[in-house]
Amino acid sequence: MTTYSNDYDRRKDLEEFEDTKLGVKGLVDSGITHVPRIFHHPPETLFDHEQPQTPNPDGEQIIPVIDLSGKHEEVVKQLRDASAKFGFFQVINHGISVSLLDRLLDAIKAFHELQPEEKMQVYHRETVTAGGGVGFYSNYDLFQSKAASWRDTLAIRLAPIPVDPSIIPEVCRTEVMEWDKEVKQLADQLMGLLSEGLGLSADKLTGTSYLGRRAVAGQYYPYCPEPNKTVGIASHTDPGILTVLLQDQVGGLQVKYGSNWINLKPVRGTLVINLGDLFQIISNDEYKSGEHRVYANPFLKPRVSIAFFLSPGIYENLYGPLPELVSPERPALYQQHTFSDLVKNFFSKELEGKSMTSYFRL
Repeated sequence: MTTYSNDYDRRKDLEEFEDTKLGVKGLVDSGITHVPRIFHHPPETLFDHEQPQTPNPDGEQIIPVIDLSGKHEEVVKQLRDASAKFGFFQVINHGISVSLLDRLLDAIKAFHELQPEEKMQVYHRETVTAGGGVGFYSNYDLFQSKAASWRDTLAIRLAPIPVDPSIIPEVCRTEVMEWDKEVKQLADQLMGLLSEGLGLSADKLTGTSYLGRRAVAGQYYPYCPEPNKTVGIASHTDPGILTVLLQDQVGGLQVKYGSNWINLKPVRGTLVINLGDLFQIISNDEYKSGEHRVYANPFLKPRVSIAFFLSPGIYENLYGPLPELVSPERPALYQQHTFSDLVKNFFSKELEGKSMTSYFRL
């Protein structure tokens, strides 16, 4: 067990790391062989790729892979079942070309591997609400969390106030703008199907009220020399409505089901979808928000993933269980609240173990 003196100044180390504006990749590039203390997670929250997972004797994906070109009624049922059971599913035949997915992964990787002086130009922490809508940083909760995680992020705000495309780094600009257009269409399709799964009309959960806010996070997980001391992303649920995730072939994402964690093996051309806390709230627990995490990358090859977050476009709209899903037999399980209340509470705390559903539950 590692021991430390009592005069350890964590804030000082955090500020020194932040001041480099080089992120975790900068540490790796410097040739470090040990993970700095600011990244050390408590033993009870640590996990790695070698930990035993839920057995799957058939060798198939446990998180469902749903073919969106299938029969409409069957697709609705599959999406409903996966959303109620896992809060996660994967989709194929989603209408987005594999070539765009590959180009996007390459472009985000290329950004993170730019020369330090180029990335520094967009380094700042207040990403999607300030600074023009583009920011490179490491750990949005760096100064709130008990331990930092082993990843860097390029975050870009896409709506409701569109980012000026000229400030998106040129190395990934075209791909990000194409991705935004394509995923917006996919999200509308998915929300229609998920709405039908709740017994509602297909257009009930679309538009600005649910999908008007869009942001993308290009995550980069460099090689970690001591993956048993830190994590890639701590266990959490997403706060909004829907997340569309593209991951490369390195792997590292784990989804919680019951008390077990499931490795979500990457499949080229497949998109991973998870529901957020607000979707669980408005569905009155018919659907669940998928808890997930990423282990620190033990491989020499970096891991790249791109998360596309969709949430309400109007901060002051009120949200709670939809009236159609509330009855004397199934009363409302959550209080009414504004989306701004949810966002404020989410960003005021560290990521580890975070879920807004418990905060707003009656």
